[in-house]
Amino acid sequence: MLIQLEQSQQTVRELKKGIEELAQSIKVEELKEEVASLEEQVNQPGFWSDTQKSQAVLKNLKAKKRTLDNYLKLKKDFDDISSLIELALADEDGSMAGEIISELNSIKNEYEKQRIEILLSGEYDANNAILSIHPGAGGTEAQDWAEMLYRMYTRYAERHGFKVKVLDYLDGDEAGIKSVTVLIEGLNAYGYLKGESGVHRLVRISPFDASGRRHTSFASVEVLPEFNDEIEIEIRDEDLKIEAHRASGAGGQHVNKTDSAIRITHIPTGIVVGCQTERSQMQNKETALRMLKSKLLEIKEREHLEKIEDIKGVKLNIEWGSQIRSYVFMPYTLVKDNRTNYETGNIQAVMDGEIDEFINAYLRQNCNI
Repeated sequence: MLIQLEQSQQTVRELKKGIEELAQSIKVEELKEEVASLEEQVNQPGFWSDTQKSQAVLKNLKAKKRTLDNYLKLKKDFDDISSLIELALADEDGSMAGEIISELNSIKNEYEKQRIEILLSGEYDANNAILSIHPGAGGTEAQDWAEMLYRMYTRYAERHGFKVKVLDYLDGDEAGIKSVTVLIEGLNAYGYLKGESGVHRLVRISPFDASGRRHTSFASVEVLPEFNDEIEIEIRDEDLKIEAHRASGAGGQHVNKTDSAIRITHIPTGIVVGCQTERSQMQNKETALRMLKSKLLEIKEREHLEKIEDIKGVKLNIEWGSQIRSYVFMPYTLVKDNRTNYETGNIQAVMDGEIDEFINAYLRQNCNI
């Protein structure tokens, strides 16, 4: 057991260096001063007189304090375990080696998590995410694949303590779904999920094919940041086609079965958004308009456009050659990301929402670390 503790010293050295670099990245001392300054603002008389400003300050304080507290706890836990390892080796006592190694691994995982989180410094990374899934050509097989992806992202969100709210849901003809849009609420939800946008490819023996042939299916995933009402954007009424319809979905679990569902088409771009899960037509309209705002702003910024009117509408081909990730069930099991080359053979775990390594690999690659 002492051998294990001796071997762990290399991990300790690497972690020590990494944690020191983490401190430099988040600028710990400056962060402490910023937190103290923000806390002082909150305690000032009249702080709540401007509700919008006070909420922005509180949001900023919460985010900075969370980063600082998480780092300080990581540093303390690391210092404690380092001292414990040194003491055990000095006393030649390997009786607690198993527990020590387990704790060291937990600290290493927490370090990796914080290291990834500091990459989420984009303007909208901290926002909630609006995630939409659409099947490609292929009828029932593609619609079933879309539903499998919907389940995967729902399970991922649950694992991370994010809240999932279905905004729009359209059943498939025989199985699966024709489309689904969900709001994933939680800190950094968009930052983590933004790299999931693109076409996802499935290869398997189709359960809908009586001949047992292998099929390839595609589905597109779109991830947008949710923008709040603080961001002003002018959308002209004459550019909108607003339709009310009866909700369609998997029962009360997803939607209200009333005529309150709303679908909005932005005529200049052809962008369509919908919401059917709120209690009233007015609430559905408000939510759909926020979704439209998010989509227009995301495209405007991605394409470096001067104004919303410059957006011409974007068509994505949901087909071979444009996929970002492949999920192969037959003749072998493999999930491979075409951008990062990260892959795993544990396809069932992936479909159960264990996609963290794919997300982390994408973040590392795009932040050059």
